[in-house]
Amino acid sequence: MPNGAQALIQTLADAGIKVCFTNPGTSEMHFVAALDDEPRMRAVLTLFEGVATGAADGYARMAGKPAATLLHLGCGLGNGLANLHNARKGKVPIVNIVGDHATYHVPLDAQLQSDIETVARNVSPGFVRTSQRTAELARDAVAAIAAALGPPGQVATLILPADVSWGEGGVPCPPPAPPAPKRVDTARIEAIAGALRGRGKTALLLGGRALRESELLAAAKIAARSGAKLLAEVFPTRLERGAGLPPVERVAYLAELAGVQLGELDHLVLVDAKAPVSFFAYPGKPSELVPARCTVHTLAAPDEDVVGSLEALVRALGAEAEPPALQPARRPDRPRGRLTAEKVCKAIGHLMPERAIVIDEAITSGLMLPMMTAGCPRHDLITLTGGAIGQGLPNAIGAAIACPERPVIALIGDGTAMYTIQALWTMARESLDVTAVIFANASYSVLNVELERVGAERIGPKARSQLDLTAPALDFARLAQGMGVHATRADTAEDFCHAFEYALAMPGPHLIEAVIPESLSGAKRRMLPHVLRALPRLPAPIARALKRKLAP
Repeated sequence: MPNGAQALIQTLADAGIKVCFTNPGTSEMHFVAALDDEPRMRAVLTLFEGVATGAADGYARMAGKPAATLLHLGCGLGNGLANLHNARKGKVPIVNIVGDHATYHVPLDAQLQSDIETVARNVSPGFVRTSQRTAELARDAVAAIAAALGPPGQVATLILPADVSWGEGGVPCPPPAPPAPKRVDTARIEAIAGALRGRGKTALLLGGRALRESELLAAAKIAARSGAKLLAEVFPTRLERGAGLPPVERVAYLAELAGVQLGELDHLVLVDAKAPVSFFAYPGKPSELVPARCTVHTLAAPDEDVVGSLEALVRALGAEAEPPALQPARRPDRPRGRLTAEKVCKAIGHLMPERAIVIDEAITSGLMLPMMTAGCPRHDLITLTGGAIGQGLPNAIGAAIACPERPVIALIGDGTAMYTIQALWTMARESLDVTAVIFANASYSVLNVELERVGAERIGPKARSQLDLTAPALDFARLAQGMGVHATRADTAEDFCHAFEYALAMPGPHLIEAVIPESLSGAKRRMLPHVLRALPRLPAPIARALKRKLAP
């Protein structure tokens, strides 16, 4: 009869969970040993727990099913919390396995003892369980898998005491039943159809599962029939986009610009999305971005049938034969001259291969990316759903393992890259086809913008130094080479294009350090708060033009 760890791993594999991202310790050694007994389970070592959790997030976004993590005690879980937070906000399914001391050892309060359940509830509010008996471990795992799958997807944390893992008498359990989203009642669909037929200005706000091809096509038919605007969440979990797919405008990160997008609406229809709010509170500015006079409708909540609801709304509007607006194919020209963030985005749009997976954690350097890549060949976009930086490089690991036949392009700010730089080592170890582009502007540029926006007074050299990365200068090319990744630096558009073409053509991981100035700096950054404050008082056409200029 298998021990607990062997039964657990077999149960995971039987349920289709065949990748585990690990950073183990002593309490997890029986799980580690049991990996050799299950050929279906791929184990991927990471050098930091935040890489393991971010990789599991990226894997699930692209595979459409959970990966597992293996973390060591409460401290290891704590190290991985930021990227589990991003997964929670993105409604991404992850089965999070956290080793614990043996049940009889817990009362001794050893040096690494902690309250793991309390730590886990920050990112797993829907499912946290400490397995108490070996015979029940696999059953607990099935419950965790079912909770992770949802809908909506979520991080489910199963805490595995060492003696439950090594104990004999483990019993593998069959997989949980496939998840079944709730159906939306006809009355709600008819009410929303009535609102869309009315005279007011309307928009659909798409999030989560509503940003895949079939859902986008249905939403585009609704928009074509009703005149509704198509919007996407500011940071989508996964957005299918490019030539031949319906274009959708993302809600702007800056609240003032989002206000321009939403300010004239009479009706906003939510589809697997929540009503937008400002990322932070600002003195004298509203936190809720939907205007008070706008009526908010929910077509499909996160636990409801998204595609079925959209298709039902298409029928209710008589839009079955309506031709959806599709993005035409087009690419920007090849850039030349001194390298800037805009030229990097232009080069990526000019050279992007078919079926790429683009991970955008470029922060301010990626402002022009949506415009430059809109007409590129079809691709998937993964973004920073929870706002906790350090997601991009780990996400690239998971996406590359989920889709080994597709090129992965990770666009990363230099500040955020340092949060999980260890991800490069795992990319090299696993020989993953990832091209990482580091926007090296030597600054926490977005925080320089925020320092101006929040109205902080007397911004002096000590304050500025907290947002500066120049002393000492980071050398990402050497850091990458030290972890086995081919790397180069580029400070001209010509050099960048050559390096990007080489990286796409050659197997294995590559890093390009794009040496650029800040996108928003000097007079432009000082003027930005004044422009943003003026937007509500400007005529709508001028406000919209400024919005397109600042965040196309």
